[in-house]
Amino acid sequence: MLRRYYWLVTIVALAVLALAFPALAADSSKGPENAELYGMLTLIPPLVAIVLAFITKNVVLSLFLGVFSGCFMLDLKGFDIYSAFVDGFLRLSMEILYSLADSWNAGIVLQCLAIGGLIALVSKMGGAKAIADALAKRAKSPRSSQFVTWLMGLFIFFDDYANSLTVGPIMRPVTDRLRVSREKLAFVIDATAAPIAGIALISTWVAYEVGLIRDGYQAIGLEANAYGVFVETIPYRFYNILILFFIICTIWFMREFGPMWKAEKRARTTGKVIEDGSKPMISDEATTLEPDTNVALSVWNAIIPIGTLIVAAFLGFYFNGYNAIDDAELLRQINESPLSFTAMRICFGASDASVVLFQAALIAGIVGMGMAVFKRILPVKVAIETWITGVKSMNITAVILLLAWSLSGVIKELGTAAYLVSVLSDALPAFLLPSIIFILGSIISFATGTSYGTMGILMPLAIPLAFALNPSPDYVIMNVGSVLTGAIFGDHCSPISDTTILSSMGSACDHIDHVKTQIFYAISVAVISILFGYLPAGLGMPLYFTLPLGLVAVAACVRFVGKPVDA
Repeated sequence: MLRRYYWLVTIVALAVLALAFPALAADSSKGPENAELYGMLTLIPPLVAIVLAFITKNVVLSLFLGVFSGCFMLDLKGFDIYSAFVDGFLRLSMEILYSLADSWNAGIVLQCLAIGGLIALVSKMGGAKAIADALAKRAKSPRSSQFVTWLMGLFIFFDDYANSLTVGPIMRPVTDRLRVSREKLAFVIDATAAPIAGIALISTWVAYEVGLIRDGYQAIGLEANAYGVFVETIPYRFYNILILFFIICTIWFMREFGPMWKAEKRARTTGKVIEDGSKPMISDEATTLEPDTNVALSVWNAIIPIGTLIVAAFLGFYFNGYNAIDDAELLRQINESPLSFTAMRICFGASDASVVLFQAALIAGIVGMGMAVFKRILPVKVAIETWITGVKSMNITAVILLLAWSLSGVIKELGTAAYLVSVLSDALPAFLLPSIIFILGSIISFATGTSYGTMGILMPLAIPLAFALNPSPDYVIMNVGSVLTGAIFGDHCSPISDTTILSSMGSACDHIDHVKTQIFYAISVAVISILFGYLPAGLGMPLYFTLPLGLVAVAACVRFVGKPVDA
């Protein structure tokens, strides 16, 4: 144990020594200037967090030290290390406070806590067990259980957070029974969260992506239908499409490779769905709530509360977005045809997803408690205590999310993304630009843990650059797609990403085990996306050639690189 943490102390000490070189303190409000001042040292906070997470397998400690290293840098004045330690700690505490004070972040934390309470209620009422028994009749094998999980992930297309937090608790008892590893469950959930929400025609992502596209086209003096451009980017979202197909291939061939093969082989042969010594992202207290023996199992005890969550979220996105719109023309379009696709797209895009999802989870929890009392499954006191037990089980997730957001804030203050852009965005041949943008977006989103932030950084650069190299509309659209897709790929791999954390929580998987097993698959699909997608497309090959070629490459990768897990 001491040897293990010796590496932690060594890395932090080296980081501190490296940080002693800047002679002036950074101005925390000027990210680009800080990036120029510190240069490569701006990479230290994310590297400390990521490297230590893999070495120690302690996500909280790693994130804490990552945030602290960044705060230390921002408060270091010359060689006054003592003051930098004290002020850095004070800054760290304020970063956490600011993260929680942000209404979006607070909504996500409250949503996690409320969904934890809902999961506990559904389990205690026997709904989860009844669903597991019902699905077991159709999902009778590891293959069919994973396919059902994939389908559910596609069904909850409108928001990646809702996907991660809903599919896992429903499918976990089924996949556990059929000896599917929690690592594979977490991967299927994660790979059908942001990838599908990012390309769905209606989702909580659309408004943000469309807004970035509109601003980018205005910057080059072009008037374009931003939503139309967004739709045209979908065939160029190679990673999103190929990762969804990759899941189907692993299910069809029942083959895995890398650390995932070891995890799946362990689960099949020993029945251990998590590795010995692993730390699931949700406490056992919430996952082992069993109904009393006298409770009649009914799938409605799960369908009604979880259905309430989905319906309330769907309606909440619509009405919350409608009330947030102050554009008379948009309101006129909605009022003329309130149930049209256009109306739903506009309202969904304008909604505050974090608030809506918290409200939906709270309503679903109240419905669940009401059912438990009305059906005489639980008395009022026990129903409330069960909900609170579920809320407490989410405490670790809330802590990790707050630290991840704090790290993101410190990275922004240091100008880490600005440094990466300045280093990696040199003049390039036109055919390479989509691939380079994809790689650059991947690096930034992996280091910062945010796909939204990466899109916001790169889109204003990518559109003018692509237009300058080749003013063809298709070429510009392809580069827009590479920005949006690269950001999702890097976020998908990053251990400090909130969606990665929520997928670990939803599947009750050890977070580092999830990252280690998923990253091999994500990188494999990303390489295929470049070699059989962006490079040929950049050379002018048509989509009807590149996209099928990528699908064939994914199937061949799984079939010939993967090893069977079911003997």
